[in-house]
Amino acid sequence: MSLEGKRALITGASGALGAAMAQRLARDGATVLLHANSRPEAVEQLAATIAAAGGKAECHVFDLSSDEACAAACARILEGGAVQILVNNAGVHDDAVLPGMRAEQWHKVIDVSLNGFFRVTQPLLLPMMRTRWGRILNISSVAAIAGNRGQVNYAAAKGALNSATKALSLEVASRGVTVNAIAPGIIASPMADAVFDPAVINQMVPVKRAGTPQEVAALASFLASEEAGYITGQVISINGGMI
Repeated sequence: MSLEGKRALITGASGALGAAMAQRLARDGATVLLHANSRPEAVEQLAATIAAAGGKAECHVFDLSSDEACAAACARILEGGAVQILVNNAGVHDDAVLPGMRAEQWHKVIDVSLNGFFRVTQPLLLPMMRTRWGRILNISSVAAIAGNRGQVNYAAAKGALNSATKALSLEVASRGVTVNAIAPGIIASPMADAVFDPAVINQMVPVKRAGTPQEVAALASFLASEEAGYITGQVISINGGMI
C-alpha cells in the first residue's frame, strides 16, 4: 500500500499511538508531518528515527488550543503543498466524575480533542479537495461508544468527533476524500499501563490483553490507502471485543 508522494500530518505525534501511526505511514512511503506542543523533543527524536529507517519526516510544533497558532502553522505546512492524509490524533484526558468536575477540566478536553480537529482540518481541507484525493482519520475512543465513568468530558469530545466524521464524509465524498474515525479500546502505553493493571484488562477485554499501538497503526495505514477508497463515514472500533 504505497503512499509515495503523499504528505501526512499526524497531530499528537509525541505520544505512543501517534508515533506508531507516523512510523507506519512513513514506512508506507508518505512524508510525515509530526505535530507536538508540550514535548517537541519527542517528535524531533521520532523524526530522526524515521529518517534513519529511510523515511521522510518534518516537525511542526504548535498549540492546538490556539486559533492563531493553528492558522499560522497550517499556512506554513501548506507552503510545502497540500496535506492529503490528516490524522487528528491529539487529545488530552482530565478525568473527574461530573459532580466534581471543574469547568476548566471540561473546556480543556473539549478544546484540544474537538476544537483542535476544527482548527487543523478546516484550513487544510480545500487544498486537499483540490487534489481530488484525501484521507482524514479522526482518532476517537471506546469511551465515546460505551461511555466511561469519570470521562464525561472525554466521551463528549470523542462522541462529537464521531458525529463530525459522519457529517464531513458526506461533504467531501464526491471529491475523492474519505473521512473515518478509529475508536481504540485499551491500547498499551505508559498512560494506559498506569490505569489498567493486567487483572483489570483480563476482566474487561475478551481477548485478554491490551492492544498495541502498531495494531492501531496498521488499521490507520489501511484506511489511508488507495484500497480503502470505498470506506467513508465509518467509526471503526479496535478494542479486542470489548463492545
